[in-house]
Amino acid sequence: MYNFLMESPPRTFHPFTLDRWRDFETLFGKNGACAGCWCMFWHQTRTEFSQSQYETNRRAMKALVGSGEIPGLIAYQGETPVGWVSVAPREKYVSLQRSRVLAPIDDRSVWSIVCYYIPAPYRNKGLMIYLTRIAKEYARSRGAQLLEVYPMDKETRLSSLSAYMGVKSVLEKAGFKEVLRRSPNHPIVRCKL
Repeated sequence: MYNFLMESPPRTFHPFTLDRWRDFETLFGKNGACAGCWCMFWHQTRTEFSQSQYETNRRAMKALVGSGEIPGLIAYQGETPVGWVSVAPREKYVSLQRSRVLAPIDDRSVWSIVCYYIPAPYRNKGLMIYLTRIAKEYARSRGAQLLEVYPMDKETRLSSLSAYMGVKSVLEKAGFKEVLRRSPNHPIVRCKL
């Protein structure tokens, strides 16, 4: 268990294991967060994802967690799940491996953050930076030396859907620096752990 005293009461973070499945379902809601994704977008090829339905993605995530893999961390306010960050070794994300814009920049071993999900009542309260910091600590505790994120970087205000991969200015506050930009709005930012 990890704690950060952000405001009273403290926010608590737990790795997402099968015993936290109900919390994950509560957090993502009956439709699986963003259009039934259930945070499977980066775990599948684009063809697999485009052929998936809400329930298919839910079952796929449950099978992934049931296999013993930890695909991310859940943040709590008391007993209530309030946020999600998907963090794992880069090679765990099939579509990330195939992306031209987000292709590896070198042959170093890297962990990646590919998704944040914060339900509407908990947004704009500073939770993304805390999710980022706990993801850094978690990755470091698992032996990671580098952590990458692939945020949107636009001059206009981002919608919550556009911010699911992070916001560059928030990540900079958490110690990340841009290392490459193959797309005008999608840099790769990295942090040494």
